[in-house]
Amino acid sequence: QVQLVESGGGLVQPGGSLRLSCAPSRGTFSTYAMGWFRQAPGKEREFVASISWSGSSTTYADSVKGRFIISRDNRKNTVYLQMNSLKPEDTAAYYCAANSNPSHDFAFRLKLVYDYWGQGTQVTVSS
Repeated sequence: QVQLVESGGGLVQPGGSLRLSCAPSRGTFSTYAMGWFRQAPGKEREFVASISWSGSSTTYADSVKGRFIISRDNRKNTVYLQMNSLKPEDTAAYYCAANSNPSHDFAFRLKLVYDYWGQGTQVTVSS
């Protein structure tokens, strides 16, 4: 069983930046495809960004494209989400997810392919 731990959330002013991190509590995820999702109160959990196990492929939701960057360091066993030019509508709980058996080296957008999830970290964008 893989347990994912997110960190880096907090309160930031509009236009500011935050970097989220995700690491497993034990083991390694160097062969896992990874993703970030978010959920605002009263809304469905939505895709934000994902990265293939090698890091060669990434994909983003249109709402964050050009502002957020997903990356991974398999030596440090950590996935990052760099969030720039934050907007109030980015306010949500952010969840890290892992696909432990990816069919190929691909960045997946669908929630259903991810079999492990973190507990989430809150990001609040407000002045």
